[in-house]
Amino acid sequence: MVNKAKPDLTAVLRLPPSNVSTGEIDLDSARIEARKYLEFYNWVSSVKGEYFGYGAEGIIYIFLFEIEPGRPDVDPWIWVIVGDIPPTYIPAEDAKTPYEALNGYLGALEDWVEAARHGKSVARLIPVNVDANPANAEMLDGRLKFLGEKILPELR
Repeated sequence: MVNKAKPDLTAVLRLPPSNVSTGEIDLDSARIEARKYLEFYNWVSSVKGEYFGYGAEGIIYIFLFEIEPGRPDVDPWIWVIVGDIPPTYIPAEDAKTPYEALNGYLGALEDWVEAARHGKSVARLIPVNVDANPANAEMLDGRLKFLGEKILPELR
């Protein structure tokens, strides 16, 4: 049974309908990317609402989507993180705020980095759309350190 608890909606800003610009070109582009990423999954029947959680221009954007789940085991609230990092989704049952979503994301990617560094399987880890090798692990690790040191504290 899926936890139907809502995320903290005081930590996000409701966005206008997807066919209406926010007036911010980078935000609109990131929003389109996040929505396309989410709609790729067959467990999303439709998007009912969109919220903005955080953005650092060209670096990272955190969105919250309210969806009509395509299956009963899917949380109706999903975080999507996009930017100059591997995109991902996080069910809101695992994170109530943008801070918790980013913190969980960083932890999951750190596990991927460690596995890729040591030539271990990443099959059961967060999907990252690059080869799991030491060079890619180091490149991603640098981004993760920046996000952990500069961006995460802004979300507390």
